[in-house]
Order: sequence, then structure tokens, then C-alpha cells
Amino acid sequence: MNTPPDQYGVVGHPVAHSLSPFIHGMFARDTEQNLVYRLHEVPPERFRGYVLEFFARGGRGLNVTLPHKEAAASLANDLTPRAERAGAVNTLMLLEENRILGDNTDGAGLVSDLQNNLRVPVEQRRILILGAGGATRGVLGPLLMREPAQIVVANRSVKRAQTLLADFCDLGPVRACGFDELPAEAFDLIINATSASLSGEVPEISADVLGAHSVCYDMAYGKSATPFVRWALERGCARAVQGLGMLVEQAAESFELWRGVRPQTAAVLSALRRHAAEGRN
Repeated sequence: MNTPPDQYGVVGHPVAHSLSPFIHGMFARDTEQNLVYRLHEVPPERFRGYVLEFFARGGRGLNVTLPHKEAAASLANDLTPRAERAGAVNTLMLLEENRILGDNTDGAGLVSDLQNNLRVPVEQRRILILGAGGATRGVLGPLLMREPAQIVVANRSVKRAQTLLADFCDLGPVRACGFDELPAEAFDLIINATSASLSGEVPEISADVLGAHSVCYDMAYGKSATPFVRWALERGCARAVQGLGMLVEQAAESFELWRGVRPQTAAVLSALRRHAAEGRN
């Protein structure tokens, strides 16, 4: 008798656009893991009950995307240190005695993409992060642990950025400012952690933060270059990329937590990039 596959998936609202089933499907095939991974479209008011029912029916793990990451942190019985620091969860896993573990793999995924795939150093670099929402919360700790020279978090609301940084200032040199208060000097690495690209917009910042050596990274991704990537390239930065690599690397972190085996990411990332290139033609 064949053993039924273990149940995994991603829960979000909306979630139909997610590439996670493709990514985890390739991971499962390449590592010979018996699992299925599905999309779960769940509005905020149904999130808690839906997730608890998923695990009660034998589900093994869920990825969590917008707008549920903070709710997932409240739902989990236990949090990993990086999830507790972030106050947000993108990975849920069923433990013994029906306890649910919450983790946040976003920061590890970003750092892995920057350093291993893109060969972009973080150590002793001046970094600008645009936005002070959950996306920034998820990546700030892992970035600071790589000992950059400085991280500036810029946000439309300075107060929100200051509130966020209160939970991270013990990890390294980090400060907050408004978009209109940014210094007129170039950063080594600029990370767009706002949702502006999803609505076809670009954060309201001056091009003075860009230099010929600057690398720009949009945590969003699409079938073609995001508005932020186009904006940065048009203003002469050294390089501008969207977040497909982060998506794949954070998924690999989740997969390893669930299955105890680390999948290779290069083939998956190449497949996604080919798909994106075909979509532009």
C-alpha cells in the first residue's frame, strides 16, 4: 500500500500568484520527498481557525504570506529566536503533542541570495532599507548579524521606523529617518521592502541615495522588471535585481526545517528566471 503524501502549503490573501507550489514541488522531486504542496486562499478573519483545522487534519507545515505573518506569530505555541525577534512568522510546523512552531526564514533567504547567488557583500557596507513593515522586520536581524557598517531604515512615517528599530538597536548600528530626510549620499546596498512595486509605484526617495557602485534589491518580484528595479537602472546604479532569489532561498530554509534535508536551489532559481524571461518576450 502506498503511503499518502504529507500535506504542506502556503496560506495568504491573495495567494493565487504564488510560485511556492512550483518551488517546493521541485524541492520534493529532487530530494525524493513524499509530499504535496497546495495554495490556501484565506482571508484574515478565517486565518486562525483555518490553520488550526489544517493541522488537526494531519497537515505538516505551512508557509505564511501577506497579510498573515503577524497573526501566525500569535498563533504559534513556540517561536524560533529569529521569529520572536521579528514578531512575524512565515513558516509553521506541527510538532509533537500538537504544538505549532513558528519560524521566520525571510532574513536568512535574503542574506543567502545576496551572498551566495549574487555575490553582494553585506559586511562593512552601508545599507538602506526602504519601508518599516513586516518585510523589514523579517530581514533586519539577519542583516545586522552580518556586521554592516550601518543600516538606515527609511519610511514615510518616521515614528513607525523608530518603533521598529527599538527591537533591533542592540544588534548593531541602525537608525531611522523619513524618506525626505535621507542623506544626499550613495549607499552600497539599497533594499526595497515596501509594497510599492506591487501597485506599480516607487518609494518617494531622491536619486541622491544611488551611486555608480550601488546595488539595488527589490524584495518584490514579477514577470518583468519591477518599477523599483527600472527606476534604479535608469539612474545609473551598478546593478538592480528583484527578489526571486530570496523567494527560493527562504523556501529552502522552510523545506529543511520541515523535512530535515537541504534542497539545492540553483536549478529552481534558473527555472524561475527562464520563466520570467519567457514572460517578457
